[in-house]
Amino acid sequence: MGQDTLSTLSKKTGTNTSDLGGLVKRLAAAAQPLEGKIQGGGHAAFMSFKGRVDKIAGDLNAGLAAIAQGQSGMDRATSTAMADMAQAAKKSEGAANFDGAKFNKR
Repeated sequence: MGQDTLSTLSKKTGTNTSDLGGLVKRLAAAAQPLEGKIQGGGHAAFMSFKGRVDKIAGDLNAGLAAIAQGQSGMDRATSTAMADMAQAAKKSEGAANFDGAKFNKR
């Protein structure tokens, strides 16, 4: 995984957060002309969906927002861990005795 992968993913998810809910609303609006043509169980299901469109859209948007927040948190944790690892490696390197690892010629 690249260094910027999570931040890029988080940004893209964040900008698409409201798009999914908007698409659900557009789907309901596009299906509106069919309302009078659907009968029986299909009509009941459509009316149920139509009545819950705002809640469905809101739930989808909230879910994506939570995913984006999680991605942002993972990005911060990964960046912090990488910085800590680099600092620990430099500290260990500074304390290492590389001359002690040399083999003497006989």
